[in-house]
Amino acid sequence: MVEKTSGWGKVATILICAVLFIIALCCLIPLWHVLISSISDGQKLLAHEGVVFYPLGKPTLDGYRYVFRDSRILLGYANSLLYVVGQVMFGFVINVLGGYVLSRKPKLAPALTIALVLTMMFSGGTVPTYMNVRRLGMVGTRWALIIPGCTNAIFVMMAVRAFAGVPEATVEAAKLDGAGHIRTMIQVMLPQAMGLISVSLINTGILAWNAWFQASIYVTTQQNLWPLQLWIRQISSESTDFLNYANPDYSRYLIQFVVIVIATLPILIVFPFFQKKLEQGMMAGAVKE
Repeated sequence: MVEKTSGWGKVATILICAVLFIIALCCLIPLWHVLISSISDGQKLLAHEGVVFYPLGKPTLDGYRYVFRDSRILLGYANSLLYVVGQVMFGFVINVLGGYVLSRKPKLAPALTIALVLTMMFSGGTVPTYMNVRRLGMVGTRWALIIPGCTNAIFVMMAVRAFAGVPEATVEAAKLDGAGHIRTMIQVMLPQAMGLISVSLINTGILAWNAWFQASIYVTTQQNLWPLQLWIRQISSESTDFLNYANPDYSRYLIQFVVIVIATLPILIVFPFFQKKLEQGMMAGAVKE
C-alpha cells in the first residue's frame, strides 16, 4: 500500500526542515566564528565587531604557536584524558553493578529506586559535597576529579532499563546451565544491554572532558593536576593584558580563540564515531516490547 503525503503534510515537512536548518546554523555559526577568528590578524580582529565569516587580514597561525609552545597545554591534555578514562571505567563498573542488581528486583529494590530518584530531584549543593570529599581525604588528589563525577542516578537508571530489556528466557537458560549472578551478568546480560549502557558511558566521557569547576575547587593549588579546561581559563586570563605594553603583540589576542578550538576539536573528531552507537542506544531505550 502506497500512502501519499497530503498538502498539510508537505507544509509540515518543510517547516520542520526549516526549523532544523535554523537550529543547525545557530550551532555552526559560533563554531565557525571561533575557528576563523583564531587564524585572523589580531589587530584587525580586535577592531572588528560582530561575527567573523572570513579571515580578517592575512591568515596566521601565530596564536597556535603561542599556545602549543606552552607545555601546560600538553599537561592539561594528559590530565583530561586520564580523568575521562578514569570516570568512564569507574562509571561503567558502578552502572553495570547497580543496573543488574535493581533489574533483578530484590526486596530492597523499591527503597533503592526511591533513593536514586531523590538524588535526581534534590542535591546537597557544592559545600556539603566538598566537605564529604575532604573528609574522605580526596581533596588535592586526582581521585577528587574521578570518583565524585563518574556516574549519577540517571545513568544508573539507564543501566536498569537496559538490563530489564534483556529477554528473561536467556537469563533462565543461563541459570539452567549453572551460571551464577556474575557469569549471567557479564556473559549473558551485559552484551545485550551494552547499547543503552554505552550511551551513559559516552555522556560520562563528554562531561569529564568539559569539566573544570570540580578541578577549580578540589585541586586549586595543585597545578600539575589541572585538566585542560582549567589551563585554558588560566592561559586566557594571562593573555588579556597584552595591550598594557608599549608595543603590544596583537597575536596574543588570538589565544582566547585558539584555546577554544583545541579544547573542542577532540570532541568534534571523536563524536561522529559514536553517533551511530548513541542513536542505537537511544532507540533501545525508547522501544518497549
